[in-house]
Amino acid sequence: MKKILALFLAVVMMLTLVACGAQKDDNNDASNPETQTGESDELLPRAEIKSEVEIPADFKIGMICLHDENSTYDNNFIRALKSVQQGLGMSDDQVIIVTGIGEDATCYDTAVDLAKNKGCKVIFADSFGHESFMKQAAKEFPDVQFCHATGTSSKIAGIENFHNAFASIYEGRYIAGIAAGMKLNEMIKEGKITADEAIIGYVGAFTYAEVISGMTSFYLGARSVCESATMKVRYTGSWYDQAKEQEAATALIENDKCVLISQHADSLGAPTACELKNVPNVSYNGSTFSAGENTFIISSAINWAPYFQYIIESVVKGEKIDTDWCGDIATNSVVLSGVNRNVMAEGTIEKLNEAIDGFKKGEIKVFDTSKFTVDGKNLTEYLADVDGDFTGETNVIHDGYFDESNAEKFRSAPYFDIIIDGVTNLNTNFGE
Repeated sequence: MKKILALFLAVVMMLTLVACGAQKDDNNDASNPETQTGESDELLPRAEIKSEVEIPADFKIGMICLHDENSTYDNNFIRALKSVQQGLGMSDDQVIIVTGIGEDATCYDTAVDLAKNKGCKVIFADSFGHESFMKQAAKEFPDVQFCHATGTSSKIAGIENFHNAFASIYEGRYIAGIAAGMKLNEMIKEGKITADEAIIGYVGAFTYAEVISGMTSFYLGARSVCESATMKVRYTGSWYDQAKEQEAATALIENDKCVLISQHADSLGAPTACELKNVPNVSYNGSTFSAGENTFIISSAINWAPYFQYIIESVVKGEKIDTDWCGDIATNSVVLSGVNRNVMAEGTIEKLNEAIDGFKKGEIKVFDTSKFTVDGKNLTEYLADVDGDFTGETNVIHDGYFDESNAEKFRSAPYFDIIIDGVTNLNTNFGE
């Protein structure tokens, strides 16, 4: 009888803890910063979706995701499309989201199914490795528009119904970097670290330009306010691997003496490591406040809602979609989560708003070549791989800055792939 009673009490206690945990998560919902006592209002919020275009009842859009809602990266796309669905008054059967689709022939099969059997007029895929399979399907279904994030080849593919898109996330990364630099300055002022110990750790997925562009802009933002900052980078060789990301962040903290961590990887691995080690963290693709109330500072993200609205309305109106499209702060395509008031340095919000205003006025160039060196020298020209053939062929430096993600002149997907002075790659062989 005592064993039964003890078992009953244990079950009741467990259910109580689960309920409390669920309640805690609800109270810390990143989509509702007003309920998060540690976070301020969003500085670059996601705008409400408004439209005068009536979407026909037979219109459908399909989205192919590499992972699912558990990936911060994929969840960012899913969240954006659902917000557009609601804003445009579309029903659930008009929006088909397929998750867990690898960068292989499964992507082609899924695209064909969405076009042929599901009746989608627009099909979108969210991962770099989906591109070749999307192009293959686009050739077979010329009346369906195939749109792809982070891709590089739409301008040279010669396929009218195939499109690439990205956003100038380097602006958001730079602003988030300022918040990191402010935190480093505070730690120096309080005597927690010396100026030469202002070492940022960065967890990267791959050594692709997209990752290098993001980490460099973040570092330049940090260094714009903390001149002594340096950065060490560990790569995981995977977009989404919580164990590897947590392991990399932990190694950066314990072995490499990094005092603040950021990332370009898609799980909660790095934020979790930071919370366990009480190390400040700047995340990506959305607030990780619920996983790091004591360490999360801010997060930058691409808001894909403006692009989803644009491609849906373009097809409905019979208008062409840009071959290559790039959003920015002005189009609400670059957003920031709320700043964690309990962790941020004093004056952070004012400093970030100052930078946001500078971007809106066109006064800040993230990759100003006078602000960084490579092997001790400032760059005057750089042949970047704009055509996506892995060969540098186009000079992208002009007027004193590296012109990143210029969809009109070059392409939307990042091509900044330079390791600048102050940044150290600790492993280019993944998993070392």
